[in-house]
Amino acid sequence: MPDRPAYLRIADTLREGIRDGSLPPGTRLPTIAELCEVHGVSEIVVRQAVALLRGEGLVETRRGGGTLVRVVPPARRVAMDRYRVVTRPMAVPETTFTRDQKISWEEYRLDREFTRVRADDELGALFERPTGIELLRRRFVFYARGEPQQISVNYLPWDLVGDTPVSDPAREPWPGGTLAQLAYLGHPPTRVEEAVRSRMPTPEEAETLRMTGGVPVLAITRRMLSRADVMEVCREIVLPADRVVLDYAIDL
Repeated sequence: MPDRPAYLRIADTLREGIRDGSLPPGTRLPTIAELCEVHGVSEIVVRQAVALLRGEGLVETRRGGGTLVRVVPPARRVAMDRYRVVTRPMAVPETTFTRDQKISWEEYRLDREFTRVRADDELGALFERPTGIELLRRRFVFYARGEPQQISVNYLPWDLVGDTPVSDPAREPWPGGTLAQLAYLGHPPTRVEEAVRSRMPTPEEAETLRMTGGVPVLAITRRMLSRADVMEVCREIVLPADRVVLDYAIDL
C-alpha cells in the first residue's frame, strides 16, 4: 500500500496535537520554515497541510500573526429550557442569546434591518395564513463581546405589530427579545417549534459571521404560537456549527 502523501501525514500530526491538548487553543503553530525542516518537505507541502486544517476549522491564519489553533468556546443552546427562562421576571436585562452566550447586557450588540414585505408561499404556509399577507421582516446580526455569532431573519404579522413599538428598530435590543415583545402585544407564546438542519453558509453569511472555510452552519426554522395562532416565524436562525452545542432534554 503506498505511503500517504506527506501533506496528509503532517496534517495528521498537527491535528492529533490539537485534539490531545498538546497544541491548546490560541497556540501558534511552528512556522512554515520550521515545519519544512522537521518533516523534510517543501514549503508547498506544508502549506497544503495547513490549508487542510484551516478548511476543517481547526486553525486560523492571521496577517502578521502566524497560524494559530482556533479558540472557539461553544455556546450551549439548551432548547427545552431557554424560552421558558426568559418569560420569567428579569432582575437584569437579558435575552435567550445573552443567556446562551453567558454575556452581560453591555457585552451584547444587535445589528438590525426592518422592512415591510408580503408573505411568499412558504411563509404563508408557516403562518397558516394566505400567501401575500403583510409581514414585518426583521434581520438581526447578534454580537457577543464584539464578535458576530448569529444571524436571524424573523417575520411578524403586520396587522399585529404595525404602529407599535415592536416595529421600531430604535427599540432594539428589547429585553426578553421576541418572547417579551409578543407578551407585550397581548399574545404570550405558549408553544415554540424548531426544525434544525445543517448546510454550508452562503458567501454573505460566511463573511458576516467571520467564518473560516469548510465550516457548516446550523439553520433553524422557528415558529412561536400563542394558543392556536402562529405569532412569529423565524426563517432562519443561522449559527456556525463549530460555535454552538444544541442541548435537548425530554422528560418521560
